[in-house]
Amino acid sequence: MPSAAIIRHQIEAALAHRIPSALTPIARTIRPIAATGIRNVDELLDGGLPLGAITEIVGPECSGRTSLALSFIARMTQAAKVCAWIDVSNALHPESAAALGVDLDRLLWVRCGVSSPTTVQPSSQGNFALPEKYLVPPPVKKGLHGGGFGPHPRGEVQGLPNAVSSLLRLETIAPRCAEPQRKLKVEKEAFTPSPLQPGKNTRRPIPSGKPWPRLDQALQVTDLLLQAGGFSSIVLDMGNIAPEFTSRVPLATWFRYQAVAERSQASLLLLTQHACAKSSAGLVLRLQPDHALQNESTVFTGVEYRVEVIRERFTVAPTNVIPLRKPPQSERSAGWRSRSTWAGMR
Repeated sequence: MPSAAIIRHQIEAALAHRIPSALTPIARTIRPIAATGIRNVDELLDGGLPLGAITEIVGPECSGRTSLALSFIARMTQAAKVCAWIDVSNALHPESAAALGVDLDRLLWVRCGVSSPTTVQPSSQGNFALPEKYLVPPPVKKGLHGGGFGPHPRGEVQGLPNAVSSLLRLETIAPRCAEPQRKLKVEKEAFTPSPLQPGKNTRRPIPSGKPWPRLDQALQVTDLLLQAGGFSSIVLDMGNIAPEFTSRVPLATWFRYQAVAERSQASLLLLTQHACAKSSAGLVLRLQPDHALQNESTVFTGVEYRVEVIRERFTVAPTNVIPLRKPPQSERSAGWRSRSTWAGMR
């Protein structure tokens, strides 16, 4: 009677042209992780956030997205690693980041949508510092309405006689209620796209008054930083951008980011209101504010958040045997608190 090894070899030889190594379990790859600095979140994620993958932190406003990302960046910068924060809406507060333990000397802050770029010059000690003119507050303007931003009273009455005459003229020629009203046929404007010409940029123009310019700039900067390498963690903060704009980012963009991050072993964090990376995200966390912490119902001392694991690709299996069926998914959630500065350590 043939042994199990011979039968296994015969089965794999018969199925080699269809399923190579059909009975050989796939080798388990250990994904490196980094701690977030929040004990409850690290216990929920079995150690922390994965490196070389995309981690998407989803949640509404005041749900703890920025606090969780800053805690993770603080641990990375304290370990002498260089990180980057791509701020789409220019909402990062450097003083709060430094209070949480972020080493600002090892953090590249990219502010998208800033009209005039700020040139940072090295100081005499070799560190980078802002010029003195950016640290001096602007002088207070004196004038009307408390700040000099109101128009002059003479300018407010300009055009008023013409407006009154046109208003009275409309009343004289307005038809009476008993007379039949003619229905005016409104023709819809037709849009005819111009033919594409070779050698010219065929990208869709960015609409004015919308966050497309800032979002497009943030995506280009993220691509450049990932391709350049040298950053252990990159945070793409799109928390203040509406979901109808972030969901229109092509899925090929997130897939390219995922491939480059896996090759360079960089951790890419996406802060959004709605999940948009789809299958390119290795870990998706959903955050929700639970309730506010108060001392004697009068003093606000912090917020308690709730984090839930929505998707996790790199789960640690006890053995190398991979089941044919997908195991049942269970709810994995945890809570953590963020205390205010005046509350102190408790």
